[in-house]
Amino acid sequence: MIDIAAERARFPEVFRRRAWLPRVLLAAVFGYLFYLLWLFDFVRVFTDLPRVWVIVRLMLDWSHIMEWDHVELWRSMLETVAMAYLGSMLAVMFAVPLGFLGARNIIPAGVFHFVTRRLFDGLRGLDQLIWALVFVRAMGLGPIAGILAIAVAETGVLAKLFAEAAESIDRKQVEGITSTGAGFIGRLRYGVLPQVLPVMISQTLYSIESNSREATILGLVGAGGIGLRLSERIQINAWDQVAYVIVLILISVAIIDTTSRYLRLRLIGGVNS
Repeated sequence: MIDIAAERARFPEVFRRRAWLPRVLLAAVFGYLFYLLWLFDFVRVFTDLPRVWVIVRLMLDWSHIMEWDHVELWRSMLETVAMAYLGSMLAVMFAVPLGFLGARNIIPAGVFHFVTRRLFDGLRGLDQLIWALVFVRAMGLGPIAGILAIAVAETGVLAKLFAEAAESIDRKQVEGITSTGAGFIGRLRYGVLPQVLPVMISQTLYSIESNSREATILGLVGAGGIGLRLSERIQINAWDQVAYVIVLILISVAIIDTTSRYLRLRLIGGVNS
């Protein structure tokens, strides 16, 4: 047993340092916190709170619901879901071959592996919103910009995940296929793909599920869909319709989440069995 009192007497400077250092760090953390609150004028949260309650009250007033253009809103919601689906599937089409090319155990060339992984980082390094701004500028308003933004950003994400899945496979299955005289394509088809297919299916379904939410945000910058309708109604202070659009988004996301979870369990279970 170490005698703390004796050690404290032998090395008083060490214990003094340990005593004041946590206090200094704690003071620095809270000091920086209060500085940021002052810098961003956080007190406005409380002074502007009555305005927030006014907006909430307007959002809950649906007395004119029969006058709203429900067809346009539902069509825009379906357009958003279609954007997410098409963008995700385009990303999968590019991510599958890129993922295999980026796996070190499939393409062992160090320089090629480095360049491929940096390509993945470049594609996913920019948020979908940034890509949407670029494509809206290049191609104009509409869902095409949103689809391309999702496809480009998601290609980098999925390719990285697919490559990591390929690198974690069991080599024995590949060696068994190789012993039969199978070539490179045969090893991929029968040795690698069956092992990574459950991961690919799961990530694809999750990608569609996640991008159905992201596509709403892309619409706020002109990429079409329900986000564009939401932005229009915010600009004209139609807060009752804003609340209605938010409800539509929540319902759609809940349906997509439930469907994706069901398909993920069914399909992956089928693959594994």
